[in-house]
Formats: sequence, structure tokens, C-alpha cells
Amino acid sequence: MTVTTKGPLPSEPYDVTVVGAGVVGTAIARELAHHALRIALVEASGDVGDGTSKANTAILHTGFDAVPGSLEARLVREGRRLLAAYAIESGIPVEPVGALLVAWDEEQLAALPALLKKAEANDYHEARIIGAEEVRSREPHLGEGALGALEVPGESIICPWTTTLAYATQAVRAGVDLHLNCKVEGITSPQPPPDDADHHELTTPRGVIRTRHLINAAGLHADVIDQLLFGRGKFTVTPRRGQLIVFDKLARDLVRHILLPVPTALGKGILVAPTVYGNVLLGPTAEELDDKRATGTTGDGLDGLRAKGERILPSLVDEEVTAVYAGLRAATEHDDYQIHSAPEQRYITVGGIRSTGLTASMAIAEHVVGLLADAAGPDLDLTVAGNLDPVHMPNIGESFPRPYQRADLIATDSAYGSIVCHCERVTRGEIRDALISTVPPGSLDGLRRRTRARGGRCQGFYCGAAVRELFEGWGESGAAR
Repeated sequence: MTVTTKGPLPSEPYDVTVVGAGVVGTAIARELAHHALRIALVEASGDVGDGTSKANTAILHTGFDAVPGSLEARLVREGRRLLAAYAIESGIPVEPVGALLVAWDEEQLAALPALLKKAEANDYHEARIIGAEEVRSREPHLGEGALGALEVPGESIICPWTTTLAYATQAVRAGVDLHLNCKVEGITSPQPPPDDADHHELTTPRGVIRTRHLINAAGLHADVIDQLLFGRGKFTVTPRRGQLIVFDKLARDLVRHILLPVPTALGKGILVAPTVYGNVLLGPTAEELDDKRATGTTGDGLDGLRAKGERILPSLVDEEVTAVYAGLRAATEHDDYQIHSAPEQRYITVGGIRSTGLTASMAIAEHVVGLLADAAGPDLDLTVAGNLDPVHMPNIGESFPRPYQRADLIATDSAYGSIVCHCERVTRGEIRDALISTVPPGSLDGLRRRTRARGGRCQGFYCGAAVRELFEGWGESGAAR
């Protein structure tokens, strides 16, 4: 198993290379790892899940409101089933809290029957319309004026960080080479005779990667990879910024479900949702931008969120804020996922994967590998799939006991009883395990996504120096690199 962050790249061509190590790219690499192939997973940043995937709203969707008959609707429906089972097997935190799609005026109330029919058209039959009195009993802290809601009991909350990391860990352990800090800057395609080059050449700051088949799962930059290969693309990615506010754990008792508005063309709108870490989320905004690096929050954006949050859950805005952040979603001019195969170029693009991509990730991976099998034919042996050794990820959610609560674990290793981050109850043992793991963090932010260290209400003010010392100490020892 190989994870590289610097130095030269292998000269021998890979059978398949996946560009982009977000939740979709890692899922594809994991699916490919079932086969006896030489596979590379290439990522521009220094960690997996470091782009759109790290700022997901962390909902395991039912797909009830997808466009019926679309590829997205099918893959979300299949992906939910696959990921729910995988989460149990792999220890990914999931909580089935259900959702209420709340109507605040007569127009929204009148839209609920059509949304119910849409859910049924998407083969989801558990949704039902409930009246104002039941809405109030289900959510006693809800703001005044709710007229009814569409109940969607199958919606769940999940840890997006652990999901991506689980895919990457399983892929690497199965033999996939993960190359980080490896931004693709140029592509030379396979050439017919007389040049007779039978592979792509990907130019990166660390050298050239050669690969017979190429899968583009580059998220916000999927259109750029298309352009490098073809000079043009079938779609354009317009970054859609979603700003969010994370409230302290003391706010958790204010909300029992994922509270959704009636959706608009720009997305699902402003939601209030619990998280598997015990916090409450408010957001996201939906801002069309030109800059694919604009992940900063704005005063206007946060003020707008607070105003809308006060309508939904008035008591929430009086609670302490733990953090604010923004993520960019890969919106395109199309209403559906943009997954296209170009057999003659030995190339598949996987673009336009919005926030539902977390839910759909395993089904997207199966779909893409199916397209690859059809396109490659006898050139790749995808007829026989082996089993992967299971992974069991460290629990960073609140629905199961954490290490500091487990006397049996502490008796075996006292490091699990030594708390370093007191806000999030993260122990020295958890930090050590992350730093010597199969896919170790390359930064303190990466360590936070693996352990929650520095992610609590003090944001590292108290534990920051101790966490940094552990991070740098294991890095210097070479155990985590």
C-alpha cells in the first residue's frame, strides 16, 4: 500500500488513474480495487476529501426530491442503500433522525402534495403530509407560523469526513497508489500509429503519471480536466458557495429532525440540522460565484443565515456559535449528474456531482466502473471482482461510545484515557492512531477531520499547542509519513 506526498512518481503506466480524491473519487478507486489492476488515485491537495467533500451538509439523502427518471435520482436511491450498509460495516457514524419539509405559507403548503408525488415517483413511499399541530408536537422549539410539513422519515445524518477516509483507506490497503500534492496541469492522450502511444500522460508538479485509462472525478475542476483533454468540455462548473454556521452542543436539544424548507431551483434552501458530532448546523447559502477558491464566509451571508434561522428556530440564534465555514458545490448548467464515457479516448468524466454526491458515491462508483468495463472490453479484466478486507474506522460521532468513555479500551492502552482536546473529548490515543494510520493527515485540519481535535467551541485555543506538538512529533519520527 502506497501513499505519497512528495518525490518522484512511478514510471510504469497504471491501468486506471482516478483524478480527484474527494468522496466520489475515493469511492471509484475503492470499487476499482476489487479488480486485479494497477490503479492510481491522484489528488491536487495534500489530503483526501480536502475540497467540496469536507464541507458537505452531511445528510444521507433518500432522494425523495430528485428529478424523477434522472441519473441522479437512480444513483442517490441506490447509493443510500449501499452507503447505509457500508456505514454499519465500517463504523461510519450515522443517525436516522428523519426530516420535516416545513411549509411556512399557503403557497408552500399547496406545494407539498406535488412533492409527495415526486417522492413516490422516486420510489420513496414513506413520506407523508402532516398538519401544523403534529409539526408543533414533533418540533416544540419551531418558530410560529408553520402550517404543515412533509415528513421524510428516511433522511439521516452522517459523517462525510469518515466516509471519504474509509473509502481511501480500503482502496490503499487493497493496493491503490494514492498520490497527493499532484495537481494535473496537462494531459497528453493516447496516440494512434505511427506514434503508437497506448497511454495518457498526466503532467503534475511531481512529474508525469502514465495511465492507459483515465477517470476524471475532479469535482470543481472536472470541466478543466475535460478542457485539458479535448480543448473544450460538455459542461461548465460554476462554483456555488454554501456558507454555514455551526452551533455549540448545548443547542442540540433544540432540534429533533432535519428541518428543510420547500426547495427552490437553486437547491434545498436553508436548513437546520443536527450533526453526528452533537452540534447543530444552519445553512447553507447558495451563491453563484466565478472563483473556485472563494471558500471564505461573509458578513452578509452569515447575517442572512441568522435572520432565516431565527424564523425557523428562534432559540437557536441565542446559542453559542462554535464555527462558521463555507463550501463550494460543483453546479453546472445541467439539472443532472454529468457522467460521460469517451471509449475512443479511454476516458470517463464524472462531473456536476452536487451535495447528493456523498449519498450517491458508492452507486456512482459502481456505475462508472460499469461504463469502464463496457468501454475497455478485453483491454481490462473487469469480469472477476475479489473481496476487499473490511475496514473499521475510529468513531468520532456521539451515537456510539467514544474512546474516553470506554474503560475496556483505556485498560488496554492508557493513551485512550488521556484527553488532549477537552471541548471534543479527543484523546492522545486517537491522535496517535490518526497520525500512524493508512492515510495519515497532512495538516492540522486533516487531523481535525479524523479526530475532531481543535474542532470544539474553543477552536484550539486551549489544546492547539498540545495537538500541534503531537502532530509534529509523530511527523518528525517518520511514523506518520
